[in-house]
Amino acid sequence: MPEPYDVITMGRIGVDLYPLRTGVPLAQVDTFGKFLGGSATNVAVAAARLGRRTAVITRTGRDPFGDYLHQALREFEVDDRWVTAVDEYPTPVTFCEVFPPDDFPLYFYRLPKAPDLEIRPDELDLDAIRSARIFWMTGTGLCAEPSRTATLAALEARGKSGITVFDLDWRPMFWPNGAEPDGAQPGGAEPDGAEPRAVYARALRHATVAVGNLDECEVAVGEREPHAAARALLAAGVELAVVKQGPKGVLAVHRDGTRAEVPPVPVDVVNGLGAGDAFGGALCHGLLAGWDLERVMRYANAAGAIVAGRLACSSAMPYDDEVTRTLADGRVPAEDPPPEPATAPSTTPSTGRSSARSPEALS
Repeated sequence: MPEPYDVITMGRIGVDLYPLRTGVPLAQVDTFGKFLGGSATNVAVAAARLGRRTAVITRTGRDPFGDYLHQALREFEVDDRWVTAVDEYPTPVTFCEVFPPDDFPLYFYRLPKAPDLEIRPDELDLDAIRSARIFWMTGTGLCAEPSRTATLAALEARGKSGITVFDLDWRPMFWPNGAEPDGAQPGGAEPDGAEPRAVYARALRHATVAVGNLDECEVAVGEREPHAAARALLAAGVELAVVKQGPKGVLAVHRDGTRAEVPPVPVDVVNGLGAGDAFGGALCHGLLAGWDLERVMRYANAAGAIVAGRLACSSAMPYDDEVTRTLADGRVPAEDPPPEPATAPSTTPSTGRSSARSPEALS
């Protein structure tokens, strides 16, 4: 039997098109960087950057953007064997606006349907999913069929073996009619009968770790006060609840009574998008390393802060020495500012080592 993966993620993938200037409305942007994107995919990249053997289960369109995503995954050393093409739907793209320090509007182009929601149960390699040291899935994967059934099937196959992480990842625009957490809709419940909170509850019963911000915790368990949310997540079935509190840091509570509450790492924010995915990959790394809970949280916080100080998401994911240096310094070193559009075709944001870290300029 092949060696188990350290981390297998399942969920969203797409192309991120980010402006190469900050503080500029999207209508005025004329040059973009093209990046691998999607939260589950970014988590796999983040863990791979930290030396973990990773793979992602997802789907793309059968188009040039899909080809680009395969190429990028391989450059990041993420196994793409379970990334398959869908004939009916194009590879999704996502645009953002960048207004530091805390305004980063996202514009998702995933209609009529994103290929990553076409993951089917009969396509899953359940043996690989069962044997992975960590399996990571997201709330977005529960928003539509057949992805919902496939995600729940993967969770059931795990049987709480190893570490199973549920990234709460609440994106209401992906649910039919922009679902309310309890399924309440103008004109009735969800067309397919799926109430988000009920579906989240099914997934939580199979997960060992839940990760989410205050809004996502409220969706999942009806609580947004951090300690109450952690208790509710534990009651829902997980062993470790990780509640991200934004500028107040992160709270982690284990079923055995261990807890850690750590402050954020100071950073001059460039783009807050992707910080949570860096946190996720680093969380996986720390859990696999067997570190104590506070060390895991501090390390994951530092990884997230590093990405918040950079323009990109996937290509900004840090290496271990960068995280270690940030922890030693107590803050994230300032990055060089992104280039102006006039120089963007030949000069892209400086992010370091591999070619996969530099975006392709699109004018």
